Amino acid sequence: MSMEWFDRVSGELQDYLESICDEYDEVGHMTVDRAAKHPRIEFFVETSEDESEYFCSLFFDPHNEEFYVKTLELDREQMSKTVLPDIEDIIDEVHESFHEFMEGVSGWEEDHEWVMEDEADDDEVFEQIDVEWSTPEVTAYAHEDEVEVTYQFGVIEETGDGVLRRVNRIKTVDNELLEDETNFIFSKEEANTIIAMIASHADSLSEFDFNK
Repeated sequence: MSMEWFDRVSGELQDYLESICDEYDEVGHMTVDRAAKHPRIEFFVETSEDESEYFCSLFFDPHNEEFYVKTLELDREQMSKTVLPDIEDIIDEVHESFHEFMEGVSGWEEDHEWVMEDEADDDEVFEQIDVEWSTPEVTAYAHEDEVEVTYQFGVIEETGDGVLRRVNRIKTVDNELLEDETNFIFSKEEANTIIAMIASHADSLSEFDFNK
């Protein structure tokens, strides 16, 4: 297994993208994770709220020495893998992903604040993926009959990635039950890093004050 091709591409890719696209040069960024089993390069833009909006994840298979991207095929309800054999293909993929992302943005204001257009319902897309739930819903916290937050862990059958499902249930003053569901997908290589980060910083978090 060799990382030479990964290091060459990650070392030159930012310069290539900046030279062919003025718009990317202004707002595009990339980060490199070399320690994962399948190292990856992720591309993002930053908002005025100091948040990162990712638009492309480029993976590297060190055994086969090849780059690839993952794509969700809604018609087949599964993830597919597209191999990118040379740097021109890699540049084209990232460049195209960047402009597809920009088409979903209605404006880049002078104060660098993204104004997002209506997006497809993430839950609708998520329902297309087959998940084997390993746990039931587990209550993280609850307050009387007003608020309840639960978590559930599962594995995507096609890719083997993990899924953390969070459901927030709130009862209104009119006795109406509102539910908000979010799903976080992560790889096995990411799991230990996520666990370690949470464990290291959990003591700095504040408990929720229901009396406010």
